[in-house]
Formats: sequence, structure tokens, C-alpha cells
Amino acid sequence: MTVRAFAPGTIANLGPGLDILGLALKGPGDTVTVEQTEGRGVSIRDSGHAEISRDAARNTAGIAAMHVRELAGAAGLGLAIDVTKGLQLSGGQGGSAASAAAAAVAVNALLGSPLAKRDLLEACLGAEEAVAGRHADNVAAALYGGVVLVRSLDPPDIVALSFPKELLVVLLQPEQRLETQEARAALPRSVERSVAVAQAAQVGALVAGLASGDLALIARAVEDRIAEPARARLLPGFAGAKEAALAAGALGCSISGAGPAVFAFAADEDAASRIGEAMIDAYRKLGIAARAGARGIDSEGARVLGS
Repeated sequence: MTVRAFAPGTIANLGPGLDILGLALKGPGDTVTVEQTEGRGVSIRDSGHAEISRDAARNTAGIAAMHVRELAGAAGLGLAIDVTKGLQLSGGQGGSAASAAAAAVAVNALLGSPLAKRDLLEACLGAEEAVAGRHADNVAAALYGGVVLVRSLDPPDIVALSFPKELLVVLLQPEQRLETQEARAALPRSVERSVAVAQAAQVGALVAGLASGDLALIARAVEDRIAEPARARLLPGFAGAKEAALAAGALGCSISGAGPAVFAFAADEDAASRIGEAMIDAYRKLGIAARAGARGIDSEGARVLGS
């Protein structure tokens, strides 16, 4: 018996929401195929990329699959996993989270869907923690779809947020790589109270702007005083690209997750095209190739493609 599942790419933080806000993107994602085998172990037949481990205990798809087996009371079930990567490695689009979410959904379906999404989230969190630390902004968005707020991790509490359906996300991918561990190591260990208060205000404003469809409020709220200043020095070209995006009419612009991808909100396709071209040109001036595209928000999240 074989099941295939897909999980979309994601953007984490959305500016001020470090580790607590995320959204799922329409378009590319990771596909995981899970096949029941006669043995008792979990094996990775194809990790999707030469740089990704085929050791199931070090692969987010494999780890998520093992957690789902245990939660479902089927720890002895043999599984073989094939991953098709649609997301770039270390690209700031939640690639490890997408693989985990797709694997969790596929294994759950293979077992007859005994687990709720809350249980699958626990499995995905275990996978993410093994490779990038315990945070759920990417995995929750990949699993649930839409825009999510991670209210709590212990216990996990994911809040689905309303958002304007017409809102577009311009995602720019420069020809750079930034490992998640390096990006997280750059974060400050503490911040001034004034910074924390301002950050909390911006998270609240962004949630309110998304819920009300107030695009001007969204634009004012995409301001990060914690992660972006710390990580910008690791990302040559970002500062110029952000300035160009805002000048072209972006409704806010910031680093996508840990980077190096950059995202900007746009009100319509014409604005999205201008914003993407402006950011590409900013990187080009520094001799850095980049590509950009506009996408809607994926409301569905991880799903079974077929068996």
C-alpha cells in the first residue's frame, strides 16, 4: 500500500512574529511517498537531494513518520519513504517543515487516518526540533495552511487567522544560502523592554490588519526589530531589496523565515510585478542573481494526493 502527500512552502515570522506567525504559499512544495514494507523499520529510499540524509533518524520526513507510527500505536509497521523536493535547501521557505508535514499526513492516511492534525503537529514538531530547534511557525503553516499564529508550544495551540483572499506574496529567492542554525545563532539573547513592547504591538497590528483586510495597517505592521536587524548582515543585498520593494509599493517587506529568501506583500498582480522587478534589480546591482514570483496564500495545507 502506497500513499503520496504534498505540503506547501511557507513563510515564517511575517516580519515581527518571530517563531509565532507563518503562512502557507501556493505553488511549489515537497511531495512524500510512503509505502508499507514487510520489515519493521523506516527507511529513506530517496531523500530528494544529495545533501539531505537518508538516515531516517536525521531526516525530517523519516522522523515525522516514526512519530506518527508511535502515536497511532503502529510502531512495528515497516515504511519506505521517497521525498521529492520542490523547495530549495536553506532557502527560507520551510523545506524541512514541508517534508515533515507531507510525511506525517501520508503515514496517517496509510494507517487509516486515526490521528487528528493536532497529533500530526506533535510529530512534525519532533522532526523540526531534531534539525532546527523547537518552533512551529513553518510546520503549523505547512500542515494547516492559511495564516497561523502559534499561541503556545507546550501544549501546542495553533490559531488559524483570517486574511484577505486577494493578498499576494512576492517571494524573492537570491542565489544565496543561509543555514538555519547560523541564522538562529545570530539572534540576540535578550532585547530591551521597549523593543519587546514595540514588537508585540506590531504582531497585534498585523493580525488585526489581516483580519480586517486593512492593507495600510498590514504595511505599517510588517516591521521586525529583533530578527531582521540581527540577520540582515548575513544577507548581502537584502537592505537594498527591501528599500526597492517599499518604493515600488510593497505592503511591507522582510526576510522570509531565516532567509535568504525575501518576501513582500502586494495588493494586486501589477504591484507584485513591479515589486519583484525592483527587488531583482537591487540584487543585480550587487552582482547577485535572483528570481521572484507572486503567489497567493494556500488555504489547504498538507494533503493526500492519491494512493
